[in-house]
Amino acid sequence: MAPVHRRESNRETPEGELLQAMSVHESELIALKKRVEELGPPREDKLSIVVFSGDLDKLLAAMIIAVGAAAMDMKVVLFFTFWATAALRNPAAQVKGKNLVSKMFGWMLPTGRNKLKLSKMNMGGLGTAMMKRLMKTKGAPSLDKLFEQAAELGVKIYVCEMSMDIMGIKREEIIPYPGVEYVGVATFMAHAANSSNQLFI
Repeated sequence: MAPVHRRESNRETPEGELLQAMSVHESELIALKKRVEELGPPREDKLSIVVFSGDLDKLLAAMIIAVGAAAMDMKVVLFFTFWATAALRNPAAQVKGKNLVSKMFGWMLPTGRNKLKLSKMNMGGLGTAMMKRLMKTKGAPSLDKLFEQAAELGVKIYVCEMSMDIMGIKREEIIPYPGVEYVGVATFMAHAANSSNQLFI
């Protein structure tokens, strides 16, 4: 009896193996495409910083990082909120029409960045004075210089409207920083979500 020759399946032929490999590759590409879609759009080369603290050393750190990042051609966004808001007060501003609570906040809060104190070792203001003197001796930039550099490099400053409202700070008493805007947290979150780096200081 003559032997029966079975026809090879597609998998056992070169063509079948190629089709199978293409099918696996296509599945991998579909899975990769889905993963990319889940990641969302690519983030910008941008640094978003929440500036929360009203301490001298912490604001110095925030501004040094911001200026350094901007010098490296990164977009930089600063969101000043709560205690840090007082650092943006203009000591020369004359504001009228405040209620008693707002006036009390005005008396208790620092009148601008040059009135901030150290978070540690303040020692009744002695530590802060020593730190400023040491920075000047070592050639470290002051807050005034850092804000000037930030403006030149295009660092964006947003001020939290809610914090201003709570503390009774009016727009007229904010420093004349180029392009400063008064926004809610949603505006900053939109920037943060699209940033490659986020910090809270």
